[in-house]
Amino acid sequence: MKSKKIFALTMACMMGIGAFAGCAKKKDSITDYTFFACMPGKEINDGNEIQAEIAKLTGVRVKETWITGQEPAEAVGSMVVTGELPDFIDGGDGSDQLYEAGVLVAWDDYLAKDEYKNLKEMYSDKEWDMFRKPDGKIYWANVFQNTYGESKATGHNDEAFWIQVRVLEWAGYPKLETMDDYFGLLERYYAENKTNADGTAIIPYTALCEGWRYFCIENAPQFLDGYPNDGSVIVQLEGVDKPTIVDYNTTPTAKRYFSKLNEIYNKNLMDPDFAAMTYDDYMAKLASGAVLGMCDQWWDFAFTVNDKFKAAGYDELGYNYVPFGLTIEAGMKNHWHTYGDTLNSASGIAVTTKCKNPDKAFTFLARCLDQDIHDLRFWGIKGTDYLVDDQGLYYRTEEMRNNWADADFQAKHCCAYSYFPQYGGTSRDGKNAMNPGEQTSEFFATLADPLVKCFEAYGYTTYGDFLQSEHDEMGFWFPMYSYSNNMSTKTDGGAAWAKMGDCKHEWLPKVVMASDFEATWAEYMDAYNACKPEDFLAEMQVELDRRVEMGKDA
Repeated sequence: MKSKKIFALTMACMMGIGAFAGCAKKKDSITDYTFFACMPGKEINDGNEIQAEIAKLTGVRVKETWITGQEPAEAVGSMVVTGELPDFIDGGDGSDQLYEAGVLVAWDDYLAKDEYKNLKEMYSDKEWDMFRKPDGKIYWANVFQNTYGESKATGHNDEAFWIQVRVLEWAGYPKLETMDDYFGLLERYYAENKTNADGTAIIPYTALCEGWRYFCIENAPQFLDGYPNDGSVIVQLEGVDKPTIVDYNTTPTAKRYFSKLNEIYNKNLMDPDFAAMTYDDYMAKLASGAVLGMCDQWWDFAFTVNDKFKAAGYDELGYNYVPFGLTIEAGMKNHWHTYGDTLNSASGIAVTTKCKNPDKAFTFLARCLDQDIHDLRFWGIKGTDYLVDDQGLYYRTEEMRNNWADADFQAKHCCAYSYFPQYGGTSRDGKNAMNPGEQTSEFFATLADPLVKCFEAYGYTTYGDFLQSEHDEMGFWFPMYSYSNNMSTKTDGGAAWAKMGDCKHEWLPKVVMASDFEATWAEYMDAYNACKPEDFLAEMQVELDRRVEMGKDA
């Protein structure tokens, strides 16, 4: 962990406007605030054009800074120790550290006032209760997967086994239902295609293991068994008296999945550098078009990679990815794609006690959901970034779409404030989508020809269609990762959870690369069981029972 002095100087350089503390200041009637996210993100230029327009309307301008080279808990811990806090923060997996340090402003008084009704309507009273901390108060709100009005979702923002559309076209757009179907196709394609047209060596499959993103290799077994993304556990409903926590790390499916990865690794079908590469290495490989497939969350790769594909013309070569909802056996139902909103109460945007004017800060959070501000953030400036037809529907020209895919244009012009309150679904005009990516005409207009051909071949109109998931309503407990993400080592369950994570980080790459899978798997299981996972599972069962009770009145 950095010393106080080094950390303060580092943050001052990152912000470009001095240390975090006391950064809210006025200039030309605009109040400048700071925001830090425990996620990587794209910096925008000073003087960004849409940011300036939003500032004129709201009286607020926010300098956003994103985590680099640290884990969320480390970054948050450094801020708490030094006292160098921004005005707004999303602490990610370090959010509970902020709460325990007493450096966050409670939302409750604001949510009770009519002037902040935009914030209150993001969730029902029962849903807001899920955000309450042990002192009974609310300190943050997750801004993602909130739908206003009718859903217009065209994407799959979650996890899947992804595959390039050129592979599917080569194979005649086959049905991929099982893990074996997927890896079998990658192997057949690679047998006849070793390089891209530019000579880049093809990588049939890769997996990211770095830091908290090791979910890319670790949690597929729950999906392969047909369960939704509870993240850290399976919630079993069938064949039990009540919803029951199950450990997906030790199921027969988990062993079969890692055995398959071991098989493809030893056949030289898996990226030999998967265990050591950084997130930046991973993104560079995807952006090169070399990787045929991987298991990942859409939000973890697609926004950056797809823009780079478009800029390089790779989208016309069929390098874009589509998702498949694979199961371990044919004929199983799956829940890779969740229909409806997912409430993750583990983290979200918060206002810190370093904020000099929290009233204005909360007013800005509420204003982010006003339609005029929301349109500026996601559609842009009328006449410059989008047009309106005779029916009142927003649309873009090809030039406008290309602009919004260009990194330099984004930096100087676009300002999504992407970790601030936002909606998907239908605008308040009842016609347009809150986000251009969900406007049907715009969605298909942005797809390159190979992608369009793939959608047409399968008869699909959204990315979610590819998953062929069940349209089941999730239980009130879902997702359980909203609890495990903030578990503390102060409890036996939390201590076990931390040890389990360290164990999987160490052993799963070894299992995949092993020359003797059975022997290495047995060693891994011994090490895993020594972490006392039963303590973790017991704590998760207590939380599941609590949520089940809460859900009875929801």
